[in-house]
Amino acid sequence: MAPSSASPDPAAPRRTWLAVLVWLWVGLPFAYGLYELVLKATQLFTD
Repeated sequence: MAPSSASPDPAAPRRTWLAVLVWLWVGLPFAYGLYELVLKATQLFTD
C-alpha cells in the first residue's frame, strides 16, 4: 500500500538536496569534459 500523503516524509527535503548535489558532482565534470572535447575537436578539424 502506498504511503499516505497526509504524513510527508521529513527526510524528503534532505534527499532532494542530496540528489542535486550528486547530479552536480557528476554533471559538472562531465560538462567540462564535453567542453574540452569540443575545443580539441575544433582544433583537430580546423586549420
